[in-house]
Amino acid sequence: MNRLDDRLNHLKAENSKGLVAYLVAGDPSIQTTLELMHGFVQSGVDIIELGIPFSDPIAEGITIQNAHDRALKNGTTFSLAFKLLQDFRKDDNQTPIILMGYSNTFMANRKFLEGKNAKIIDGLIIVDLPGEISHKNLGINNDSLHSITLIAPTTNNKRKRAICKNASGFIYYVNFRGVTGSSSLDFEEITRNIIELKSTSNLPIFSGFGIKTKEDALLAAASADGVVIGSYLVNLIHQCSPKKNYKKIYNYLNSVAKAIK
Repeated sequence: MNRLDDRLNHLKAENSKGLVAYLVAGDPSIQTTLELMHGFVQSGVDIIELGIPFSDPIAEGITIQNAHDRALKNGTTFSLAFKLLQDFRKDDNQTPIILMGYSNTFMANRKFLEGKNAKIIDGLIIVDLPGEISHKNLGINNDSLHSITLIAPTTNNKRKRAICKNASGFIYYVNFRGVTGSSSLDFEEITRNIIELKSTSNLPIFSGFGIKTKEDALLAAASADGVVIGSYLVNLIHQCSPKKNYKKIYNYLNSVAKAIK
């Protein structure tokens, strides 16, 4: 059992919804990412999802694509992101951390994801990996890492069953057809699909893609066990970075956390 298990079990015991917040390592800088991660936790975020910069992030909309580009131009590498996590763990050994990225990156950096050093990480979301398989199929030998998989509105029932059987930690329900950052959310469809997923899997279901306002989060959390906020948050970080004033971000996250609990 790792930190993610502990947090999910705690949320269930408290009959509370979870808040997952996404940011890209190295955007606008590694040191700022560290500062933001601690600020997220203080603002009520339950789980941090750290994006690993990649040159061709095919699942991302323009907002997160640009963040990946900025981070890469800053010289952000996997090893620097890993050092960032080690620094974070010096002060916070409770908050679950999930790395979100692409198979090439994780395969090339397997040494960071295996053995005792990998205990600073709690799970992986490998965006371009079919949900029926896990990081172990890439040769990443680590039984303590959760393999968190995505299920979209277009996923057929046969695949849903296979993906749910393979998933661990929680299931990430993609709210709409398209890339991150799109704007159209059909909450009736989201609710219907999440209720159906809960009849297939006992894992918590987190709702992500397209959630911007606390009203969005509240509607999504009505059927889900938690919500994931990504593009909107990445855009806020970019807006606030020139003056390095991130209070607006922390107030926003705090308002969302209070709304869905």
